[in-house]
Amino acid sequence: MNEITSVSNPRVKQWVKYHDKKHRDRDGLFLVEGEHLIQEAITAGLLTALIISPDCPYQFDFDGECYLVSEEIMKKLRSTVSVNTCVGVCKVKDSNVTLGDKVILLDDVQDPGNAGTIIRTAYSFGFDAVVFSGRSVDIYNEKLIRSTQGALFHMSVLKAHLPDMIHKLKQMGTIVYGTSLHEAKGLSTFVNQQKTALVFGNEGNGVSEAILNLCDDRIFIEMNRFESLNVAVAAGICCYAFRKQDL
Repeated sequence: MNEITSVSNPRVKQWVKYHDKKHRDRDGLFLVEGEHLIQEAITAGLLTALIISPDCPYQFDFDGECYLVSEEIMKKLRSTVSVNTCVGVCKVKDSNVTLGDKVILLDDVQDPGNAGTIIRTAYSFGFDAVVFSGRSVDIYNEKLIRSTQGALFHMSVLKAHLPDMIHKLKQMGTIVYGTSLHEAKGLSTFVNQQKTALVFGNEGNGVSEAILNLCDDRIFIEMNRFESLNVAVAAGICCYAFRKQDL
């Protein structure tokens, strides 16, 4: 194991840069914190370096680069106030992904907590891919990664031009449903199809009319009181309704 004690070490300076999106995008690398996310990254084969402090209580089955660093360095690498004793450097998954039969499309969803929770929920109910529009939150935002609880490592997650993606899904025989409060049918009236894509929209504006017009149908969640729900909650309800039946 390599030992680093200086915050001026070139490797440390490079790792710290991965708190910034432009450096993540440039190098195709990002940071994760804590034992659970590191274990998930190892399982997925995406961990490239393991960084631990002297008081780290965890054992990792990892044959790659390992670094023992000072607490001062660990503080610079952590993005949260929690006292994580381990950080991992991960590589971005191959962009040549398989969409599969069950897909979520996010139309300009901005909140990283919402987006991460949607990924976690989609994975839990057997969805194969989550596709972000170009103006949605960065997929490797630290808060988003934490919110996925590791699901990010185990399913296809990518950014794409949604109109092109909807066209591609339809060519694959996938039925595309957009969520909307207007001119939509109740969720309970729909039958779960094998090939299904669900579109969820921006926290303030919902799914854009242009995207809704490309969908095969529109869905709303029947409720007794409030008109709308938080997008991550709505996604959870819809993902359950259209979950894979062979889980």
